[in-house]
Amino acid sequence: MDLTVSNLTLPREIFLRAAISLKDQVVRATWKEAGGGEMGQGKVIDPTMYTGLLGTAFTCLRSYEATGSQQDLLLCREIIDTCATVARASSRHVTFLCGRGGIYALGAVVANYMGDHQKLDLFLGLFLEVAQEKALPVGPEEGGFGMSYDLLYGRAGFLWSALFLKKYLGQHAFPNDILMPVIDAALAGGRAGASDNSVCPLMYRWHGTRYLGAANGLAGILQVLLHFPLSTEDAEDVKKTLRYLMSKRFPHSGNYPSSEGNPRDKLVQWSHGATGMAITLCKASQVFASDREFRDGAIEAGEVVWKNGLVKKVGLADGVAGNAYAFLSLYRITGESIYEERAKAFASFLFHNGRTLVSEGNVHGGDRAYSLFQGLAGTACLWFDLLEPQNSRFPGYDL
Repeated sequence: MDLTVSNLTLPREIFLRAAISLKDQVVRATWKEAGGGEMGQGKVIDPTMYTGLLGTAFTCLRSYEATGSQQDLLLCREIIDTCATVARASSRHVTFLCGRGGIYALGAVVANYMGDHQKLDLFLGLFLEVAQEKALPVGPEEGGFGMSYDLLYGRAGFLWSALFLKKYLGQHAFPNDILMPVIDAALAGGRAGASDNSVCPLMYRWHGTRYLGAANGLAGILQVLLHFPLSTEDAEDVKKTLRYLMSKRFPHSGNYPSSEGNPRDKLVQWSHGATGMAITLCKASQVFASDREFRDGAIEAGEVVWKNGLVKKVGLADGVAGNAYAFLSLYRITGESIYEERAKAFASFLFHNGRTLVSEGNVHGGDRAYSLFQGLAGTACLWFDLLEPQNSRFPGYDL
């Protein structure tokens, strides 16, 4: 579907009102109507960020940061406490988006905002327990393929949780001596997975498939590694792997395959395809500022997202909201207003059509209609981010 930015963009005040209203709907649907603080363990099926209740807490945090509403902060704390109770018994993953790492990291950040030092120490202690998961620092030479490396369920997702803590609480918030063995294991695992491929030094498998995208593949793992200081050798391997990824673009569309050797050129989204790659290449262009190819690659991937037009879903993972963040990332690195306008055009489309898309069934299961990554909570976060696009960040992916 073609878009023009001139007749679609809404003013800032409308985005603010719409974001607050939609946040309230998310809270009502996922928290208040579901029992709120009376929820017992049996009632909370999913306490995670990706499709569950923690996504509501994250949306409340975004609202607090945009508006200063103490009620949002109190609500966020209450929801996190419930998620933490449930997760201790049910969540086996350690990541930000799909595990306990996100619950405890978000809990610590909110406790810090509230000046609750006791609760801050509690959540930092719980996060430290997650960090001591034995599988995290185990490299391939020690049989370390038991835990995956990807963003959603693996080591990259744990490392992102630590980055989130450090962003909000300072570099001292979590000891690097615990993180470095995990980073080393991730790099070693990538080298082992590449099978001495000099063209692509790092490669990973998820359930046996070499995924290339953000959610379970190379783009997501590299995105996390780019946020850490890398040795010269490690940085060169990351750069070569990025170049390899860029070489895999489909020649006619410029889009990226979801996995190595997959000929299907249909997915233009954050999970798979050009959207996630655009955001990762934006980060690479900042880290490797002298390598113009990454900036150019990010811009080209953004053009793919724009030319592909509007997809049929609303969420961050595979919908219009996620695709809008590709333009916000490009706006941050280029300062060019065309990217801000494109993001606003996508966001304005969601303002007019988001609920219709959900009602037509373009969501993975009705209970996820208000979730962060597959429902309307992600749209609320996008609208909040459009208030200050220069400070926008894709939830759970960009810092």
